[in-house]
Amino acid sequence: MSEQVSKRPIMNKTAPNRSTGIINGECSNILNWDDVRYSWAYPKYKKMLANFWTPFEINMSQDIKQFSNLTDIEQDAFLKIIGLLALLDSIQTDYAGKVADYITDSSLSALMIILAQQEVVHNHSYSYVLSSLVPQSKQEEVFEFWRTEPILEERNEFVTNGYKDFAEEPTVLNLLKSIVYDVVLEGLFFYSGFAFFYHLARNQKMVATSTMINYINRDEQIHVDLFVKIFKEVLNENPEYNNEELAKFVEDTMKEAAKLEIEWARHIIGNKIDGIFLQDVEDYIKFYANVRANQLGFERPFEGHRSNPLRWIVAYEDVDLGKSDFFEQKSRQYVKVNNLDNGFDDL
Repeated sequence: MSEQVSKRPIMNKTAPNRSTGIINGECSNILNWDDVRYSWAYPKYKKMLANFWTPFEINMSQDIKQFSNLTDIEQDAFLKIIGLLALLDSIQTDYAGKVADYITDSSLSALMIILAQQEVVHNHSYSYVLSSLVPQSKQEEVFEFWRTEPILEERNEFVTNGYKDFAEEPTVLNLLKSIVYDVVLEGLFFYSGFAFFYHLARNQKMVATSTMINYINRDEQIHVDLFVKIFKEVLNENPEYNNEELAKFVEDTMKEAAKLEIEWARHIIGNKIDGIFLQDVEDYIKFYANVRANQLGFERPFEGHRSNPLRWIVAYEDVDLGKSDFFEQKSRQYVKVNNLDNGFDDL
């Protein structure tokens, strides 16, 4: 039987400011960044703030001109992937808040709130893209895809049921399992979609959208790392849960997640998009399933698949690219905007 996880009180006068534990610990809930339990928390805070961005920065004028020139297959994939991403990031906002309630460390709770805010920005970015490219009626249709696409329903429930278990029964084990599902969502379920947008940019199509996707990709990498750190701290402070049962759960979950993402890639990309080879995408998904399992501290679920088969994609998903260097890349140049017009004045 797994131990229950207690919610963090709004204030605890008898507890120290520096928390005594990541869950079920004591903490006054007063945040002093010079007196925190986890040495990695403040650097992570600075990194998350440094990466702040908004959709309004990105001028969509070139993408507006190009969208109608995409093939019907490319347009369909573009809109369906945007619809999927909007659903996943909507879920993440809520999940991050729920986890924050049970973290008995004020610094990590603060990081979770920043993470949730970034997910709101991600979700807004999809609206921003769609409002630039398609009529309101089509935008509303895209935000309903999650209800009407059977293949999406299966993969979405895979994650949301794991989140639901923790929300309804907040135990240590359910928290750990929910974090594995989070790593699946932020570190694997986006990736065939990301590959599609980067492929368009590689061919000088929809560069502004792919740039926004890069910002989202960069944030998601940081989010995965944050949840991985929380996962490992929970296990470090509750070592009895670091057992064969959990290892088997991680392996099975990553295998199933990869299967679902591959099914989605076959459906949305298949052999329909010139220049993207489905086998490479499938290998790419298995590669990232191995990366995520290894990050969590467990064996890689797929034999081999130790290197990225989509070598060209590294330039697009590189999370270390600063904004200055990023804008200087010839294949991804565009003009920033500082108003709310999405670049419409440039049409």
